[in-house]
Order: sequence, then C-alpha cells, then structure tokens
Amino acid sequence: MLRLSGWMMCLWGCLSGLQAAEQQSETEQGAPVYREHLDLSYYLDQNNEKQSVKTWDDWQTRRQHILSNMQTVMGEVPQPKQPVPLEMKVLEETDLGKVKRLKISYHTDDLHQRVKAYLFIPPDASADHRVPAILCLHQTNSQIGKEEPAGIRGLPNLKYAIELAERGYVTLAPDYPSFGEYPYDFKAHPEYRSGTLKAIYDNMRSIDLLQSLAYVSADQIGCVGHSLGGHNTMFTAAFDTRIKALVSSCGFTRFHKYYGGKLKGWTSDRYMPLINSKYQNDPNQVPFDFTEIVASFAPRAFLACAPVSDSNFEVSGVKDVIRIAQPVYQLSGHPENLQATYPEAQHDFPPATRETAYQFFDRHLKK
Repeated sequence: MLRLSGWMMCLWGCLSGLQAAEQQSETEQGAPVYREHLDLSYYLDQNNEKQSVKTWDDWQTRRQHILSNMQTVMGEVPQPKQPVPLEMKVLEETDLGKVKRLKISYHTDDLHQRVKAYLFIPPDASADHRVPAILCLHQTNSQIGKEEPAGIRGLPNLKYAIELAERGYVTLAPDYPSFGEYPYDFKAHPEYRSGTLKAIYDNMRSIDLLQSLAYVSADQIGCVGHSLGGHNTMFTAAFDTRIKALVSSCGFTRFHKYYGGKLKGWTSDRYMPLINSKYQNDPNQVPFDFTEIVASFAPRAFLACAPVSDSNFEVSGVKDVIRIAQPVYQLSGHPENLQATYPEAQHDFPPATRETAYQFFDRHLKK
C-alpha cells in the first residue's frame, strides 16, 4: 500500500490542477446514451429527443456525446494544468546511414517511471527545415514492443517507423504499457479506468515530445499503427486533434462483427475491463462503436487498411464503418479525407498497402 499511496500522491499531486477537457464536460453532466451507433444522422437534445444533424455545429454536439460515452468506458482523459516534465534523455544513438536512430526515455505521468522509445531523425531535419512527424504504434507483441516498428526485430512488414523516417519524417515508436521495456501493473493504477486510457494519455505526451523538438513541424503530426497499434492510433486521435492524419492497419471492425459480437478480446486489463464487468461483453450495451469513432475524426485524414482475409477484424464491418462515417465527412466539406483500402491479405500490412499508407501521409502532411 505504501507504493500505491506514493504513486497516487505523485500522480494526483502533479494533476492537482486537473481541468476537465472540453470533451469531458458532457460525461460529467451525463451525456445521453445512444443505442443506434449505425445512425449518425441525429443528436439527442437536453430532453433526450432526436434532432437531425443538419449543420457542422449539430455534428459537434453528437461528437461531444461520442467522446463522452467513450470515456464512460475508458475513463476520463487527464487534462492537467501542469503535466509532469518530459525530461527526455538520449540512451543510445545509432547512425543507420539514411537516418539516425536514438533510443530515448521520457516521463508521461509519473516522475518515477520513464517510457522508452525509438526516435528516428532524417538527415534534412533541422531547426531551419522542420519536417512532419509520425507517432508509430506497435502491435500486440509483448516481448519486443517498439522494436518491431523500429525494424530491429519482428516482422519485416511492420517496420514502418524506420521506413517513414527514410521517407523524410521524424518518427517516434514507444512501448505500450506492459510491453517491451515498459513494465506496468494496470491493477496497481486505479487512477486509470482502463489500459486503453493509459495508452491514450502516454500517446498524447508522446505528441507533446514530438512538438517540443526544434526540427519537427508541430502542426504536421501523424499517427500509424497495426492491430493493437491500429486501434491505439484511433482511440488517441479521437481525443487529440493535433493528429492531422492517421492510418490504422488491421485495427478495427464494428463491435457486432468482432468474432460475431463476442467482445471478450477487448476486456483485458490492457484494454477496457468495463466492457466485461459493466456491459456483459454485449455490443448492444457498449455505449459507442467504431462508426462513431471514425466519424469523430472528420475532417481530418483517415485511412483504413483492412485486408479481406483478416480473421481478427472482419472486413465487412470495416466497410460498414466507412460507409456510415462518409456522410459526416461529406458534411465537413472534405469527403476525400476518408479513405480505405482492402488488400488481398490476412492480418498483415503488406508492402503495397504500406506504400498506399505512406503516399497518404505524403499528401496530407507534407506541404
């Protein structure tokens, strides 16, 4: 208990000035619960009556309700007045020829723990020539974590952090909590309602770090991930609009088509335990779905890479999501920013699909 109490004092001391984020206000006031996640054409007013979404302001009301309902499951996103200092340290530096790779560590929410990550810097990045940056999130791979997108170990089709750096981006590949070199006991940290929320906040601090670098163009930030990294990307982008373009590979399908609506895979400590304990693994009870998450990105650029033979995330559910979110992108005035590709592959991020993703980032992040 002494360890937990010390942790709690550290975290909540640092967050003593905690302010509710704009997206949290509805949660605290009790956002209306939507049972129809396939219908984004309306919002619920103060009397719980349906009102048609006709304007962009109308959609913003529905969007705030979406973010609020996500937080009823994930927990409220911290918004401290004074986040803990990042205090980035360089642990190793390696010249790879085309790019430089730094192994770094930094704080996110706890001055007693540091997140480790690989930071790639292309040769032309400088204070006089700032370049876009992309946060690169790894798949479920407990032992190696960040080393896979860094191209050090793991599958060659998932080395997107180094490949994007070779394409001219600053890239950052951190460990997800409890993966790689990031020991983390979720049960010892009740200040986070879910592992998903802990990862979201770590990712937001990782974006803080990227924006602090003199050679990064702070308003040109992207995010990419495969599988775990794919939906980690999406969850983070829903709450952090600094992400201007994002790519999810094999990251989602709508809940009713995830293993026939059996949601147990989403309920571990690393994810959202309340889906099991409160919502009985029932997609009819969970108060949000990926249709709403994707629509919440509008008008920002989103590319879904969804192989037709992905056994984890059924492709027809992805197509449902894209179709249902498209009118919101149309309303935003940027329907072209919502894209999907459906390669003939299994749960993978093959070369041609990665090239599609990289060109997508080039269009939306490079001036």
